[in-house]
Amino acid sequence: MNAFFAEFIGTAIILVFGGGVVANVILNKTKGNNSGWIVITFGWAVGVFTGVFIAAPFSGAHLNPAITLALVIVHKFSPALVLTYITAQVLGAMFGAFLVWLAYKKHFDATEDGDVKLAIFCTAPNIRHYGYNLITEIIGTFVLTLAVLYMAAPGIGLGALNALPVALVVLGLGLSLGGPTGYAINPARDLGPRIMHFLLPIPLKRNSDWSYAWVPIVGPFVGAALAAGMFIFLEALK
Repeated sequence: MNAFFAEFIGTAIILVFGGGVVANVILNKTKGNNSGWIVITFGWAVGVFTGVFIAAPFSGAHLNPAITLALVIVHKFSPALVLTYITAQVLGAMFGAFLVWLAYKKHFDATEDGDVKLAIFCTAPNIRHYGYNLITEIIGTFVLTLAVLYMAAPGIGLGALNALPVALVVLGLGLSLGGPTGYAINPARDLGPRIMHFLLPIPLKRNSDWSYAWVPIVGPFVGAALAAGMFIFLEALK
């Protein structure tokens, strides 16, 4: 399995678990309807564990454009591969979101609320304030990225043994910082499914909220860059 396909399939798996658990909790007539936020955060964490475990031996399991950027900044990854990785991540997120829609098609049909349907695909703040929403995404991605940088091996990224630690970090972030914005902390995780929401023939769907879409893209990239700077600073103190 080459690096492109590993990033594609790893990111798709994250979205199958993550988008799938959100669908199970909030769509009508599912087995897990109204089972709550803790269920959602565990679903996402297991998705990260599975995606990282599968992709790690082949690509270093970035599965997140922000992580790819940070690894380049700290000289743990080649800039020449950035476009390949990010393309695979976005396409993988789109495919994972498509599979969730396919699995829950009849439940999408049974749900009338367009906001609920959009939430399966992408994040949105409970209190819309672009400045504070951006800060929340920066903080969450900063913590995730700093953790990943201390786990990553030179030259590629994560190994399979890092799958559980990274998943636990994502679980903790969801429980601790997921409340304001839904903790995208990954531009591909938000953008790819948002595109699928726009493209798919979902009945009674609302617009794809493109006015907010820049926040879960810019915030994670800024947070990752700041974490990379902090990593370089801390390493220089050794």
